Formats: sequence, C-alpha cells, structure tokens
Amino acid sequence: MMPFFRADACESPDPANTVTDRLNTLLNSSGPGYILRLCPSKQYLIQAPLVFTWPNQEISTLGYPTDDTRALLVVNGPVADGKGHTTAIEGNCATCSGIKIRNLQIDGTRQGASSTSGGGNIEIGGSNSDQLVEYVKTFDPRSWSCLHVAEGALSCNNVTIQNNDIGPCGSDSFEEWADGISYSCMNGIVRNNIVLGSTDGAIVLFGAPGTQVYNNTIAAVNQTLLGGINMVDYDPWNANFTGVVVRDNTILGGFATDLAAEGHTKGENNDHVITKIGIAIGPRTWFGSRYETNVSLSGTVIDNSFSGAFSYAIALTSAKNFTVTGNTLFGNTSFIGSPGPNCSDTDIPPTPQPFVMTANVTADGGGSTVQAGFDVVSNGDALTCVLPPDGGDYWPYGEQPSFGGDDVDNGSSTPSSLSHGDSSSGRIGGLIGGVIAGVLCVALFCWFFNRKWPLKQLERKRK
Repeated sequence: MMPFFRADACESPDPANTVTDRLNTLLNSSGPGYILRLCPSKQYLIQAPLVFTWPNQEISTLGYPTDDTRALLVVNGPVADGKGHTTAIEGNCATCSGIKIRNLQIDGTRQGASSTSGGGNIEIGGSNSDQLVEYVKTFDPRSWSCLHVAEGALSCNNVTIQNNDIGPCGSDSFEEWADGISYSCMNGIVRNNIVLGSTDGAIVLFGAPGTQVYNNTIAAVNQTLLGGINMVDYDPWNANFTGVVVRDNTILGGFATDLAAEGHTKGENNDHVITKIGIAIGPRTWFGSRYETNVSLSGTVIDNSFSGAFSYAIALTSAKNFTVTGNTLFGNTSFIGSPGPNCSDTDIPPTPQPFVMTANVTADGGGSTVQAGFDVVSNGDALTCVLPPDGGDYWPYGEQPSFGGDDVDNGSSTPSSLSHGDSSSGRIGGLIGGVIAGVLCVALFCWFFNRKWPLKQLERKRK
C-alpha cells in the first residue's frame, strides 16, 4: 500500500543538518507518482543532490507559486580543489520517466569562484521520456550549466523545458563560462524561457533531433555571451539536427549604459558586453578545425529577432540542408569586435556584421536554403575568438535588460523574480516594445535611455 501524504503539507527545511537525507529518503521510499512538496518562502541548504528514484515523481513548492515565494534549494555541500557538490536535483535514473520539477528556485552558490567539476544545477534526461521542468528559477551554477538535459543512450525523448527563469550562469572570464540550458534530448520542447546572463551558450542544442525551440528570450546583461542559441556540437548525435526547429526567439546583445547625448544613437557600455554570435550553426563556427569535415545537418532556423550589440547575429558554416529564413534585426543594433589573442594568425575572422556564411553551405552539395542578406566569407572558423571594444561609443541605445536590481557581479547576486504567471508572448511583446521605445527616445532626444528595464516588462501571454 502507498503511504498516505497530506496534499496541504510541505516538508520543513529544519533541522538543516538532516534535510538532504530526509528529502532523499522520501523520494527513495515513497514510490511512483510521489510529490515532494517544499514549503513556500523557505530555503533548503542541501549537502548533496536531491535524487529522483521512481517514475512520475515531482519536486515542487506547495501551492505552485511563480514568484520569489517559491522554495529555494541552495547548493551547500563542500567544494575543494575544483571538485565537490554542484548539482541540486538529479533526474536521470533508469526509472526516471515522467519526473517533474516545478515552481522552485535553485541557487548554485558559485558566488564568483572558479568553476567546479561536476554537473549542472539540474541534471535530468538520460534514457527516459516525458520529463518536465517549468516555472523554475535556476542561477549561479558552480559548474558548467544552469540546466542540463542529457541524451542517455541516445534514447532520451520528449523532455519539456518551459516558462523558466534562467541565469545568471557562469563568468565571462576565459573558460569560466556556463550554459543556460544544455539540451541533448530528441523530440523535446524548449519554449517560453527567459535566459538572462549566461556566458557560454544561452541555449545549446547538442543535436537533439526533432526538438522545437521557440518563444524564448535571451539577453546578455552585464557579461559577454558567447552564443545565444548554439547548433554547433558534433557529439553525441553526430551533429544530427533533423527536425529541429528554432523559431520566434528574441536574442539581445549589449546596449549602451551611459546617458544618450543629443543626436547620438550609440554610447558606451560599462562592462563592454556583447553577444558574440546570436545563433551559431556548424561545428567550425565554434570549434574551428577540431571536427574536420563534419557538418551540422538538416535544422531549421526561422523568424528569430535580434537587437543590441553583437559580433554576428547568425554565423552559418559547416552545415548542410539547413533552412535559415525570415530572421530579422529590430530596434538599434551594432556589430562590433576585433580578433583577440585566441584567434588564428592565418584565419582571420570576418568583419563583424549581421549575417555571415561560408559558400559551401549552399554550394558544392550544401543544399541549404538561406535568406537574402548573408555575406559569404572565406573563413568562418572559431568566431568566438573575437573580443568587444575596450570602451568607446559603439553600443546602441535601447532599454538595458537587468536582473531587477542594479549591477550583478559575476552571477553572485540573486536575480529578481520573473513571474511566469502570465504568458510568455506578452512578455516578449513587452521586451520588443521596450527596445523599440528606446529607439524612439533617441529620435526625440529624451532622457529615458538610461532607465533600467524593469523585469515586469517581460510579462506576456504564453502561446
């Protein structure tokens, strides 16, 4: 007989020295379908991951709030010599199909330290299906990702990641980066997420054939973002992007942070923040010659929008049978950067510009359909080696995304609430409207350019 659990009860975080063992005992002993309810407005100082054990289990906050009253899991286990506790929740066991993570907050507590070897704040997927993560705020991971969905034996299927608040993740110092969402599951959905302040890839697709990625908002805030949406990894799916559709996402680079001078459309950014590549397609775009002649295959990238400062909005190399159409710039944009110390002495990256591709994407059997406006370049290798300008009036004016307070230092501050109680499309609409409003303010020489973007402007109706 299944044990009886009151639907209106939640598990206390006290005493803190036993909370990890108590919660894991409940997950291990309560069987399929058990809901581990955490208490609103409480912090849980966990010393090891909470580990799903049975199908269809759930970890959530009692009452399913979507604001900062969501229970907060704090990664609090020991770290030494670059190793230690990095993961808050694991859901990749052999019997973890149907598990749900809902209406929680997770603080990875990196707090400006160097990266720790280990998993992301959330580790799910594996050889399972039908998992769900929604209305979760996850930020400041000690390791490489805020949320990782693993492929298992290339059998992970139908994991949905929706309505989450992701970031900040990692540091933009060299090799201290972290992803927002790292996704390697087939036939899944990644939608209506807000990814602010990731530093490696905001959404990284490791092949993930059949997966749909849409209506997400991605923004660099006070750290440079290497890639908004990445379709560059050869492993583990042999760069198979068949059936993957990336559509209707909004990707923002850096914006000027100083006050607009009369008649000026560009200014300085205090942190020299850009998004290096809005959408990166093909292994050579990211890794240079590491994967030799291997290419990304058969993905679709349509109707995505870009605003702010980038090096490249879309970079398309080493790819076959892709469809890349209907992608547009809006508001104020600039395309900036120059070769950095990690660029090749012989293969110089192309001049920053909105859309770049190599000729073999469409010619020589490339078979891709590409919108007008792409500049054909001779070298598209390892484009993240470019560096933003070290100051100067190069950043467009627009409304600057923020975490809700003033500046956030390397992800160590808790990001403010991004309620998903209303739908995502209204939040996207508010975002786009805010950027366009910034452009109108430039035309009118008004004083609103330096106004911080309140996160409530991201409220929108979910499609």
